Amino acid sequence: MTGSSSRMLALLSLLQTPRDWPGRVLADRLDVSSRTVRRDVDRLRELGYRIRAIKGPDGGYRLDAGSELPPLLFDDAQAVAIAVALQTVPSSGIDIDEGAARALATVRQVMPSRLRHRVDGIRFTGSENTTRVDPAVLEAASAAVRDRQVLRFDYGDDDRPARRTEPHAVVAREGRWYLLAWDRDADDWRTFRLDRMRPRVPTGPSFAPRPLPAADAQTYLAARAKGSSTEDRWPCTGEVVIELPAREVKPWVEDGELEELAEGSCRVRLGSWSWTGILAAVARFDAPFTIVGPEQLKEAAGALAERFTAATGSSSS
Repeated sequence: MTGSSSRMLALLSLLQTPRDWPGRVLADRLDVSSRTVRRDVDRLRELGYRIRAIKGPDGGYRLDAGSELPPLLFDDAQAVAIAVALQTVPSSGIDIDEGAARALATVRQVMPSRLRHRVDGIRFTGSENTTRVDPAVLEAASAAVRDRQVLRFDYGDDDRPARRTEPHAVVAREGRWYLLAWDRDADDWRTFRLDRMRPRVPTGPSFAPRPLPAADAQTYLAARAKGSSTEDRWPCTGEVVIELPAREVKPWVEDGELEELAEGSCRVRLGSWSWTGILAAVARFDAPFTIVGPEQLKEAAGALAERFTAATGSSSS
């Protein structure tokens, strides 16, 4: 970039911080005169940026939202970040692949060769998300959350009347998008998949937000996946010692806890919906193990042993 272009990029970067900038402060930051700042502001205005002059003893500037999208200026890190983000769109689940591809082509076309070379060198393979969400649904749900307005929508193949909800948050989790909302008809909190929603317009009246029974929306959704509604924890948690090195067990522990012990064994603390679920998780390692506790896990192991014995048709006597 030339010195003038580089300076204008720096000026635009400062103005994008939502505040009033006195002219003398901008001049000091850019190490130029106030006259140069005024001249660069005029150039940015010619490019389509709406920069409002602030009256006062010192004078100043503020960047306002415009009615049209002006040319965008990015530094190197921003340009690379945008290119990478656009390439990950297929795995996001939002049905904007074509728009993302066109945006990436546009950004790449205006990049200087050194940046284009860097971006072209970033290639990775990701699985395409087969659960597709209409971007219009994402926008409608997000706007209702932001504006605290009742959202009505048809859901899945239900024949029931439209759901009436007080939307609390939109959450992305493990490749799917969810709306966390208070269901007015069920009089309880519910989670809805965005790919199954068909919002109705217009939205309903505004509402006062209710306190969530968990710390935040992410915690609530994680808790519901584990059979709870307040804490991100499993209803059953047990501890075993497995006769395998910790390095062989670690990749499969997921949200459990692992402690390396002597002589090629390790202590593992796992959670599941049930005690039998914990035993199933441990059995997949196909190695000897000892149950540390609690007592419910030991009782479940005894019952499961009897079930396996019966399944083989053999007798324990």
